[in-house]
Amino acid sequence: MALTQWKTAIEWLAAAAREPQLCKNDWQHGTTGVHLLATGRLWDVLIVPACLGLRTADILAGLPRLEPGPILLDSRRQHLGFFLPPDPASIWVGHDIRYLTTGGWIATPAPHCRWGNLRWICPPDGSGTLNTPAALELALHEAMRELARNHGTPHHHDAPHRNTDRKSTARHEPRPRHPTSVTGQLPPPAPL
Repeated sequence: MALTQWKTAIEWLAAAAREPQLCKNDWQHGTTGVHLLATGRLWDVLIVPACLGLRTADILAGLPRLEPGPILLDSRRQHLGFFLPPDPASIWVGHDIRYLTTGGWIATPAPHCRWGNLRWICPPDGSGTLNTPAALELALHEAMRELARNHGTPHHHDAPHRNTDRKSTARHEPRPRHPTSVTGQLPPPAPL
């Protein structure tokens, strides 16, 4: 990461901290200290299991004309966090996923941290580039199909997706067996 890009990334990331100056000073003086950053203002974060997230990150990186946004790996908890544009009305549904938006916090290391238990798979570049929800949803579906085909685990048939039905936002309501995708069409069936 070039020096100018590194400083810009620190500024951009630290803007979500409760005390941005303290956060920037910590990161600029060579430490990789972890800071809690607020979600919902500059970005939201979709957290998925690492087995799904790592393959999804590979798929996103391979998409033409798409610059992936920041992706954070927590190797201790075996989860990945995809940074998305803030959308507090958005609801993501899926097995073992969490969606952090307004009122949420995420622990993040310095943007140059590419080692340790908490590290960037795709670090922020400071430009404000975030993962595109539609592209992420498609990549998640593709990764789930591959996992189901290669490992045959039944829970991989229900890929994480955004719930576009704003009326059924209660957590206790059952979700449809074949949820609609971003385009409003049924997702293609998983290969057997």
